[in-house]
Amino acid sequence: MLIDGADFAEPGELAAHRQRLWETQRDYVAANSPLHARAWGGKAPPKSLDALADLPLVDKEMLRQSQRTHPPFGDYLAADPAKISRVHRTSGTTGTAMNLALSARDAHETAVVGGRAQGASGLGPGHRVVHCLNYRLWMGGYTDHATLEATGATVIPFGVGDTELLIRTIRELKITAISCTPSYPAVLERVLAEHHPDLAPRDLGLKLGLFGGEAGLNNAEFREKLEATWGFEVRNANYGVTDVFCNFAGQSEVDDDLHFMALDILHPEIIEPATGAVLPFAEGTRGELVLTHMSRECQPLVRFRTGDIVLLTGTGRARCGRTAPRFRVVGRSDDMVVVRGINAFPTQVAAVVHQFTALSGEYRIVLAGPGPYDVLPIEVELADGVAPDDGIADNVEHAVKREIGVTARVTLLPFHSLPRTEGKTRRVVRNP
Repeated sequence: MLIDGADFAEPGELAAHRQRLWETQRDYVAANSPLHARAWGGKAPPKSLDALADLPLVDKEMLRQSQRTHPPFGDYLAADPAKISRVHRTSGTTGTAMNLALSARDAHETAVVGGRAQGASGLGPGHRVVHCLNYRLWMGGYTDHATLEATGATVIPFGVGDTELLIRTIRELKITAISCTPSYPAVLERVLAEHHPDLAPRDLGLKLGLFGGEAGLNNAEFREKLEATWGFEVRNANYGVTDVFCNFAGQSEVDDDLHFMALDILHPEIIEPATGAVLPFAEGTRGELVLTHMSRECQPLVRFRTGDIVLLTGTGRARCGRTAPRFRVVGRSDDMVVVRGINAFPTQVAAVVHQFTALSGEYRIVLAGPGPYDVLPIEVELADGVAPDDGIADNVEHAVKREIGVTARVTLLPFHSLPRTEGKTRRVVRNP
């Protein structure tokens, strides 16, 4: 089902390949997924991918309801349960935890596609990479581990917790790369400062940082700070949508935008979020990413709304030689805050916060009630050794107004007031 070197293949070849796969996949989904049959209202799926927009969209709440009604995997489980090779579960931080089933073929394709993303970011034979994501039920643990192995690198399955042991392990095994969330290096920095004051982060010898799971890596100031502190190259190597693929996009060594690495077995669309209208898949298009499996046995999805707002930045051949389309994630529709009619995303706030050396870079948006909102309330943390100063808050508020267009109310917090996490860090807190 996969094409070797799909990220370098000609777009026309990939489109024809997806069409061939769809002719089988459409019949498989229609015959075996009651959820999709309900969504389609008895309508037969089109034979041509060009007419895919004739089908209704499927969203996350539909999947949640399916699993509530038909536990544990929902009635979009299209394969015999005996074919399930691996089970994961989402964290449930934004709703009901989801059970994710993979067949052996699903797992293989997931590893290959994720390996393309990790490999494009510079990981490969000769590297020793420590993987510091949760190895319990979350797909970011074992399945992301498999994507790292697919590059040919040596993988050390560390997981989360016991940060002092991690520091010793990096030094003793001469580890050259780390795979984690973008906020995790701050945890390591704190432990180094408290327990190993003679060691600077760059003394650990890491050469490559592979990140995913959180926003912020598009921000130049944040990346530069990480690189200056740690001495490694920073890569956004792990973008995915858990219900679809845990990792199907990453940066290359020469391009900062994400490369869509699954165009042989995953069909993308971009829609206008409010209306669902399909937008041109062309450079400069901004909208919500919608994905369709071309080859999935256990829980195939057709026209699934990811909730991610993306900007398509390139469709021709990239500088790295890949033909994979490039994009940036602007934000999530469920993290979007509307302030006096203007859409604001945490990624935009991060871009402002990281401009100020007086701030640590940690922040969160704390909302009271369901809205509407007249101001954007932001808590920002001061850098180590910086005293509170009303001028700092005023300058941040002015920058938010200038660059995002909304009025902010900035609260300064002492250094280390906000949590550093080994997993995903919540940037938007909604209080009743």
